[in-house]
Amino acid sequence: MLGLGIVVPLLPYYADTLGATGLGIGLIFSGFALSRTIFMPLIGRYSDKRGRKIFILIGLGLFTIISVAYIFASSVVELTAIRMAHGFASAMVIPVAMAYVADLSPEGKEGFYMGSFNSSLFLGLGCGPLIGGSIFDMAGIAPVFLMMALLSFIAFIICGLLLPEGSLIKTSHYSLREVAGSIGMRPVLFFRIMNAYANGTFMVFLPVIATFWLGLTAFETGIIISSSILATGLLQRSFGKFADRFSKTNLIAGGTLIVSLALIAIPFSSGFYDLFLLSLILGIGSALAIPASTAVVTIAGRTYGQGACMGAFNTAMSVGMVSAPVLSGFIMDLFDIRAAFEVAGIISLISVGIFIIMARCAGIDNYRGELKQ
Repeated sequence: MLGLGIVVPLLPYYADTLGATGLGIGLIFSGFALSRTIFMPLIGRYSDKRGRKIFILIGLGLFTIISVAYIFASSVVELTAIRMAHGFASAMVIPVAMAYVADLSPEGKEGFYMGSFNSSLFLGLGCGPLIGGSIFDMAGIAPVFLMMALLSFIAFIICGLLLPEGSLIKTSHYSLREVAGSIGMRPVLFFRIMNAYANGTFMVFLPVIATFWLGLTAFETGIIISSSILATGLLQRSFGKFADRFSKTNLIAGGTLIVSLALIAIPFSSGFYDLFLLSLILGIGSALAIPASTAVVTIAGRTYGQGACMGAFNTAMSVGMVSAPVLSGFIMDLFDIRAAFEVAGIISLISVGIFIIMARCAGIDNYRGELKQ
């Protein structure tokens, strides 16, 4: 995740050098998410049958190779193709690793265990922009991609030598449609789509508003993005405990409300400190919501298979990440960058009410993996 985080705030700059428009930037980011959307549910479900470790190793090996390929992209089309290949590799790592941890999560502590694991995801992703921004300012874009390759290779070696094969895997006998349509999964899948749409707009287009509207440096932009992701990561364990004790519906809805208001406020920022504070608030909102949602998915996974459920959950995230850059890029081209944030915030705000209705109908606060469809 540290390797991925290094390039996140820099891809818009790189895409701009290749002649990408706002929509072009959106397509480059969406290529990654689209590929994940297609392959994650399939790979997640297959890992329930074949084991977790082999998929993680193949994915990390591909990460290493693809990281170097970024350097040789000469057009928006080539960069989009590389992003799609990177998304395929990611589909072998993230949901499978989440399923691995879910296999080990004891009943009643799903929020704490998944929150602990989510911390590693967000802390790695959050530290990346700081490192990437520093390397870019000092040496340019190529060394950034080489650093991503090195970090991916280190992760490959660590997992190859130290990661045992999980022994608690439960094979899923349910179709992907049954998994996604189960009563406990529907509300959290909807939440994940909307959360990814909001955060996708923030991650992809904050560098644009920071650089072209406010004149900030790549390093300053990296600090702003990192503040949001690190806040989410540092609070995962604590809010994971909340998810095991309090209403998961209220935690998810409250977190989404905070994210929505932060997005709407971003266009009114006047400089570095305003953006830094709003990014921090947005990160806290995500931190409140995510452990509760992954706890529900873990509970469902005991019935439907952790790989299948985590694959579906991460696919929902990718659906949001596919739509966010394209829709927000289109709005940016049609109006301006500020409108992209305002529209994303309003859509996210509307989703809060829809989620509450869905969650209460499903009774997710008392959900224990029932088979009711």
